[in-house]
Amino acid sequence: MAKAKLKIIPLGGLGEVGKNMMVVETESEMIVIDAGQMFPEEEMYGIDLVLPDFSYVVKRKQKLKAIIITHGHEDHTGALPYLLRELRAPIYGTKLTLGLIKSKLAEHHLSKVQFREIDPEKSLKLQSMKISFIRVCHSIPDGVGLAIETQLGTIVHSGDFKFDQAPVDGRSTEFDRFAAYAGKVLLFMSDSTNAESPGYTEPEKSVGVSLRDLISRANQRVVVASFASHIHRIQQVIDAAVVCGRKVAVCGRSMVNNVGIASELGYLKIPKGSIVELNEAKKMKPSKVLIMSTGSQGEPMSALSRMAGKTHRQVEITPGDTVIISANPVPGNEKSVSRIIDLLFKAGADVYYKSVSDVHVSGHAAQEELLMMLNLIRPKFFMPIHGEYRHLKYHALLAKKIGMSPKNILVAENGDVLGFDGNSVRITHKIPAGMTFVDGLGVGDIGDSVIRDRQLLARDGICIVVVIVNTHTKQVVGRPEINSKGFTETEEASKLIDDAKTVVLETIERELNIKVFDQVILRNEVRRTLSKYFYDKTKRRPIIIPTIVEI
Repeated sequence: MAKAKLKIIPLGGLGEVGKNMMVVETESEMIVIDAGQMFPEEEMYGIDLVLPDFSYVVKRKQKLKAIIITHGHEDHTGALPYLLRELRAPIYGTKLTLGLIKSKLAEHHLSKVQFREIDPEKSLKLQSMKISFIRVCHSIPDGVGLAIETQLGTIVHSGDFKFDQAPVDGRSTEFDRFAAYAGKVLLFMSDSTNAESPGYTEPEKSVGVSLRDLISRANQRVVVASFASHIHRIQQVIDAAVVCGRKVAVCGRSMVNNVGIASELGYLKIPKGSIVELNEAKKMKPSKVLIMSTGSQGEPMSALSRMAGKTHRQVEITPGDTVIISANPVPGNEKSVSRIIDLLFKAGADVYYKSVSDVHVSGHAAQEELLMMLNLIRPKFFMPIHGEYRHLKYHALLAKKIGMSPKNILVAENGDVLGFDGNSVRITHKIPAGMTFVDGLGVGDIGDSVIRDRQLLARDGICIVVVIVNTHTKQVVGRPEINSKGFTETEEASKLIDDAKTVVLETIERELNIKVFDQVILRNEVRRTLSKYFYDKTKRRPIIIPTIVEI
């Protein structure tokens, strides 16, 4: 195969849920589709956000002509503030998508960014690509899929989608626009999030019926937690509250921001007088109030978490309150959400969530919809995207089910470089495409080794060893000092530590007798022997930090 004239490179979103990012590169230019973040897993101690490794794009920033965002969810937009610190390129998105992005970038004090609003009726023409936009129905308004025409053929990217026949905003997925490319598509990349789920995804309006029923039966205050970007869900909550004679108070910074943006741009229809401030809601009869809150994923500092933990300054959950968690936990957040639900029950609330009530439906296509999309497109090559590895495999099986040749189905991983030349494709090589961690103000300065150290600290604790050595006499001065944190608090701890001091002393004296004084050798030997001693005695391996003080 000659040098690839077209490259497709997933930098995130394959083998995981979140941090979606895709590169489409020709010989002369490059575009990026989405730049998302991911929730940190529970064992990623101290990590605030997980981003794609976009160093490949930064190194080739002169070729980058456009960053195209398919919709406004964080797993497609969350990495933008960090990417835009490294480069500048026009950001393309629909009106609501750009509205949400502008708010996010303002928080990061990023200005001089070029925004280009997408009109699905018009195409974007670059030197070697023509990009058309296709409206899709998802759990946020204004989502689009892409058709990218290149010299070698057309690439179709589904975006996140479902086939909701009667969507809340009346804008269904454009079957006809996708079908117009039938049989002409070189590569189809399609959302795999619900590839395990049989049948069809339930329509969004079905949630509205359940919400109205629960709210109408509530005798006291109602709290509804959902994603702040789920504008359709927020609309249905507001509609249900109004029908049930309740005022709505919005709680949580991202929820307040997104409700304001969506209302201003016309994507939320809020009846006059139906929204009240939280302070005003506190003075009203509980049976006349509904609080729309963040925290559906159990985020520690979210409004719902603080309510459940009794640390929220304005809202305290009281017996008889109704709490509705109108979202599914993102993979990795299940324990956090379960913890919040338990705390809410302990506070006396009646709690409703997906596994016990119909308060959530997905925004992603299930198997029958995915099959329908594959049959509409009829691509030459197919690559499942957006999902954990098993989701990609299930989606690949669906493609085989409609008769696609297994050799034309590409189950790729982040960092795989798919090279196209004429009618052939292969994974030519792999580039770095791991995780970039955001920890406070630090971006990318935390690596896997630091995460492993934090995991060890959390599991086995730390021991700090201080030894004073007279370098002239080559003797230890006094006894070693050992301070431990998070290691042991048993009754035998004092004897364990005292015996450990003897182990350290013997190790140092042995090394001083047979070797030239060397700090590195001494520290390594103390670490090795003490680690073995602690493991033999406790079956635990605390992090050991030896310090040799020379006098």
